[in-house]
Amino acid sequence: MERSIIRLVHYRRQIFCFSVPDICPCCGEELKGARLTDAPITLPHPLSHAHKSRCSLVIAPAESNLNREFDGTADLHTGISNTQGVVYNYTAGGVRRDSGGWEEVVVVPLVRPDMFHLLDRWDLYLERFSQGSAWDPVWTRFDEQTHNCFSFCLDFVNVVLEVMGQSPLTRDTFTQNYILPRMKRLWKYNAIYRRVEREGCYAVDPPEDQDHN
Repeated sequence: MERSIIRLVHYRRQIFCFSVPDICPCCGEELKGARLTDAPITLPHPLSHAHKSRCSLVIAPAESNLNREFDGTADLHTGISNTQGVVYNYTAGGVRRDSGGWEEVVVVPLVRPDMFHLLDRWDLYLERFSQGSAWDPVWTRFDEQTHNCFSFCLDFVNVVLEVMGQSPLTRDTFTQNYILPRMKRLWKYNAIYRRVEREGCYAVDPPEDQDHN
């Protein structure tokens, strides 16, 4: 099981490790009696359980990625979860409705908890949309470049936005606003994890100190 990353602050320097050391790995001072603002915290893990996350965009490594890892280079597979955590995702065989297999993925909530009217109709919208001829392999061919799992998610989001009287999202806007922020967070977390795993700890100087270097 992957260990949690702990972050502590000492003399404004951020230090990442798997367990809190008795002394600072950078300056050698004892870490007892640290201020509350400098107290160690556990970084939240960027991956979540999609089947426990309703009404969300979910992102996982594509099945072509043999290691099933988010390495920053492999293709990704996307889907939309309903209110019960079933993930609707478009493949060459049509729309799948998965109740398992999306346990460690990137989750992007699409509906606020107070949007009761949309929550009540979300499953109906998603099921009707998934039954459209555009996603039936008998009528429309899967295309890795244009007609794929990404376009399935984007088109569904735009259907919901239309119902709500809002403007549709472009492919670029959808990527920039919904996918890249979460993926960057994941890649940064993974980079820190590998650094701590390799070196035992990883220290980051304050921004102004970095500018002087």
